[in-house]
Amino acid sequence: MAVSEVAYLGPEGTYSHLIAEERYGNRRRMTAFPTITDVCAYVARDPGIRRGIIPIENSSGGAIYETVDILLSNRPRIRICEELSLNVQLSLLGRKGQKITTLYSHFAPLEHCTRWIKRRLPRVEKHVVASTAMAARMAFLEDHAAALGNRRLARLYNLQVLEYPVEADCPNITLFLAIGGRERTIRGATKSTLAVKLPNTPGALCTFLEAFRAEGVNLSRIISRPIRGCPREYAFLVDIDGSVALPEAKRALKVARRSSVEIRVVGSYPVGKEYKS
Repeated sequence: MAVSEVAYLGPEGTYSHLIAEERYGNRRRMTAFPTITDVCAYVARDPGIRRGIIPIENSSGGAIYETVDILLSNRPRIRICEELSLNVQLSLLGRKGQKITTLYSHFAPLEHCTRWIKRRLPRVEKHVVASTAMAARMAFLEDHAAALGNRRLARLYNLQVLEYPVEADCPNITLFLAIGGRERTIRGATKSTLAVKLPNTPGALCTFLEAFRAEGVNLSRIISRPIRGCPREYAFLVDIDGSVALPEAKRALKVARRSSVEIRVVGSYPVGKEYKS
């Protein structure tokens, strides 16, 4: 069934919106939602024709825990269809000729550009907002205000690109997930994600990991999260290289299940191209 609707973490102009447009074009119906949970709930109601774009990790800010918790709890029920990435190139957005006294952005861009801000805008008053799109909106509403964000926001909020790209202290790569679909394993999968619950016993995690080491299956990421309502107990979101349909992955999973409370495949999917903002 063809994808006809795409949901993304809004508002319009966010990096999730940018990824949605780059990946699916403008022929699909695009809908913005205020939270990651809202995106997932929308997709879960009709996963055959809907896709959602949600962030999962930032190279300097770390994991997006709202996304991690949804994947671990399976509420709403979604599957990962693809991983996408964005090399974030920031812009300074504002009005030419105005002295900048206030700077808005999401916390991550403000952290990424600390040295640049100190050098170029040493006396600016910084304000953290929920998204770079919200930052652009605030810059539009206030005189002598500017925003750090995607240069496409200039068109949406009648601002000018004062500088691009803004020098960052470190690379800023954000990973996104395309969610939806009913298939556990997608053709061409090069990565898989597991939701794992282990017994609260000595060596449980070591035993789990050994099953994959013995088969030469690489674990590229492990994120632990507390289980709600179960103090001092944790669930793990685990990424492995390759498809779960590979013989070595099947063997590793068979052994790992013996020492686990639960292992659920969240998705076995391809890793898409890296986009630039």
